[in-house]
Amino acid sequence: MSFWNIYQGKKVLVTGHTGFKGSWLCIWLQQLGAEVYGYALPPYSDDDNFVTTGLAERMHHKIGDVRDGAALTAYFKEVAPDMAFHLAAQPLVLLSYDDPRGTFESNLMGAVNFFEAVRSTPSVKVAINVTSDKCYDNKEWVWGYRENDPMGGKDPYSASKGCSELITASYIHSFFSKEGTCVVASARAGNVIGGGDWAKDRIIPDYFRAYKNNEKLFIRNPYATRPWEHVLEPLSGYLNLGAKLLLVGRKYSGGWNFGPEDTANFSVKELIDRILLIDNKGGYTIPDNLEKPHEATLLKLDISKAVNLLEWRPSLSFEQTVAFTLDGYKDELQRGNDILEKRYAQIAEYTKNAILKQIAWAL
Repeated sequence: MSFWNIYQGKKVLVTGHTGFKGSWLCIWLQQLGAEVYGYALPPYSDDDNFVTTGLAERMHHKIGDVRDGAALTAYFKEVAPDMAFHLAAQPLVLLSYDDPRGTFESNLMGAVNFFEAVRSTPSVKVAINVTSDKCYDNKEWVWGYRENDPMGGKDPYSASKGCSELITASYIHSFFSKEGTCVVASARAGNVIGGGDWAKDRIIPDYFRAYKNNEKLFIRNPYATRPWEHVLEPLSGYLNLGAKLLLVGRKYSGGWNFGPEDTANFSVKELIDRILLIDNKGGYTIPDNLEKPHEATLLKLDISKAVNLLEWRPSLSFEQTVAFTLDGYKDELQRGNDILEKRYAQIAEYTKNAILKQIAWAL
């Protein structure tokens, strides 16, 4: 999975590179031969993927806040990147209830500042804003949301992602629709899991925190159904999209969903039960009558646009997704491992699996 060698020798700027998905994206870009630049807040903890893989010493690493538009634009002009991926955001639903102002400032004005920086930097040929499946006005219906469904969001986080999509569409139509300007798209992924994520109030990091301490996991929303996918699945979609935008252009501008197959939606409880089937350690408790802020119960993505137009589709089954995730965390929990080499190995294994799947689909 070389993405037509598009990234070889390219300068690629990633906002949010210290985060979970951002750090994995930088690792993959490096493997593809890109010169990678990052702009983000410091990592949350020493357990984070960015820290354990030693990325600060292996890429161009700039601490900065996307809410500071002048500083972000100055960094873009200094780097003069060929391509840019915007992943910097406040990424948590529950935190958005505690800090709605900060969530909207980061996720709305961060997107505006990103596009203003792109607009001010002629070298940028491709820019992708990474948002979330929660950008849609979720009616909790049984079929998946398509890219042309309305944006929405009942909680501040989801609303901020819907707004970020509207901002993207506005910039495309207002500033990036003419020949000679940057080609822009947005990418919406499902619930992304994998080694290196230690954020609060996420089911998989919460499970492995309990795992480390020989404690039982406390599940606050066991029957919520989500489009679970290993982190390498949407990243392969983003990289595919970026390559197509550079090779072909505006045909691929706009919004794109990257999620699992329609049959791969499982509940939180089913996800943890699957982990316990592989490595039965710990367990969980489900509280009765727990009062909690609103979170969607059912959410699915329709990926037919990416399948048919990008020729992208997920490569891992639900069982493989869980196994990849478990392996990623166990690599971290075992002392003496070179975590970056372990990440490289998972990317290689994922790539091999994806190529085999592509061959099977073609037959």
